[in-house]
Order: sequence, then structure tokens, then C-alpha cells
Amino acid sequence: MSLISLIIPSYNEEENIQNTVDKLTELLSKQSFDYELIFVNDGSKDKTYEKILEASKKDSHVKGISFSRNFGKEAAIFAGLEVAVGAACVVIDCDLQHPPKLIPEMVKKWEEGYEVVEGVKSDRGKESFIHRAFANLFYKIMSGLIKIDMRSTSDYKLLDRKVVDVLLDLPEHNTFFRALSFWVGFKSVKLEYEVEERQFGTTKWSFGSLIKYAINNATSFSTAPLQIVTFVGVVSIILSIGLGVQTLVKFFMGTAKEGFPTVILLQLLIGGFIMLSLGIIGHYIARIYEEVKGRPRYIIKEHTGNIKGNI
Repeated sequence: MSLISLIIPSYNEEENIQNTVDKLTELLSKQSFDYELIFVNDGSKDKTYEKILEASKKDSHVKGISFSRNFGKEAAIFAGLEVAVGAACVVIDCDLQHPPKLIPEMVKKWEEGYEVVEGVKSDRGKESFIHRAFANLFYKIMSGLIKIDMRSTSDYKLLDRKVVDVLLDLPEHNTFFRALSFWVGFKSVKLEYEVEERQFGTTKWSFGSLIKYAINNATSFSTAPLQIVTFVGVVSIILSIGLGVQTLVKFFMGTAKEGFPTVILLQLLIGGFIMLSLGIIGHYIARIYEEVKGRPRYIIKEHTGNIKGNI
């Protein structure tokens, strides 16, 4: 009987823990495979880990680890993959907006020989117009930067053990799970799902956190922003040449006038380009600095005691 590990990143989800355990247990206990539920408490400020502990005492399938502070969802996913011992791993959100009913179908596709089973959103559920617009803009920008259609990817996916091992062997600390699981290749298939509504709590994704998420992941996976620096430099040179030619023509024709406003605008334009370029380069240097320090992706403060994988 195959063992399937479910990785469940959890941040301030105290209201969802028992509900998630109940829903997953009800579904998975009827399947032909065994399972483990690995909750990763990402430095929550509420009683998330206490709820995980309570659930693990009632059900041996429930396991949990807790970070010393908030390290982010990417770190939580990789921590879960690190301690998982299943022949395949499924990453699913704690709020169950990733519908659990898709898991048996994922496992079936895996048994057919697929090594990556990708959950793809066919519908984003109930969202405000503003949130939907920003989300679409975010995915459009990310897709252009990393050359992957981000609108057809999600964190909800099943990975074969060999894929998990490859991901864990990657040396970088600043990771982008969605893109890396695509980048490593392997035989894959997509399954569509509709986003479910939260029963408890609120989303942790604000507009500001989406922007930060986009910048960090784009620069961790792609060098495309660095090409912007080159593009900006070319545009600046072209504009400068154009203004220079215009100035010389007017000078030799004797029609040149005082160009103080032009000089100011040109300085502002070039100065803005320079600062933007320095900002992009500086961000990449900061990421390099973080990598060379070699600090761990996360620090595990405690665990439930029934973890069999690497701690």
C-alpha cells in the first residue's frame, strides 16, 4: 500500500486545523492508499500549533512541525517535503480552497505513471473585482518574466518521490516552488479545479504581499529584470541622441533658445532611469548576498514527535 504525504503550510490558521483534519480524514480513510498529514506551522501568532498538537494526539496520521518564526510559504513547503516519507507528496492549502476531492484523482494519475500532477484553477471563486484584477496583473507579469504561464499553475500539486528528491537537492535557498516544479521537468499532467470558499479565517494575501511575492520570486527564478536595465539604458541613449541632434540643428540654424526646462527634464529622465537600474541591480546583489551566507531556509523549533522524515 502506497503512502501519500500531504504537506499543509499553516500560518494563523487555528480555526481551520481541526476542520482540515476532519475533511481530509473523511476523504482519505476511504481510499486504497495510506496517508500522513504534515502541518507546517509557519511561525503563527495564534494557537495554530496548539491545534496541530491536539489533532496529532487524537490521530496518528496527523503530524506537525513548527518554525521558530515566520519564514514564508516557500520555506514551509520545502520543510514539509523534507520530513515527508511518502512515495508521493501533495501540497495543499490549509484553508482547503484547494478542493481535497481532487486528491484521489491526482493519485490515480500518479499511478498511471505521471510524476507531476498539476492542479490548475478553472475558476478563482468569489473575489472582488479589484483583487481579481490585481491577481491577473500579477500572473501576467510573472508569466512574462519567468516564461511560464503562471495562470495555469498553482501550489496545489502531487509530486512523485523522485521529483521531491530533485527539488530538495537544489542548492539555492531563495526558491519559487511553482516554477521549480515546472523547471525540473518529468512527465506531468494537469487537472482543473474550482477554488473553494474559506469556511474560517481570512486570506493572508494582501496587495502588498502579492507585490513582494512577485518581486522575490521573479528575481529568484529569472534574470529578466536585469534585461530591463539594458533596455532602459538603450532608451536613455536614443532619447539623448535625439535631443542632442535637435539642439545642434537649432544651434546651427540660429534658432536655439534657452533650454533650461529641457535640461531639467532630461536630468530627471536619466536620473530616474539610473535609480531604477541601480535598484534592480541592488536587489539581485542582495539576493546573492543572502545565498552566499548559506543560512538555512527555515529553523524548526519543535515537532509533534511522530515525524519519521528528516528533522
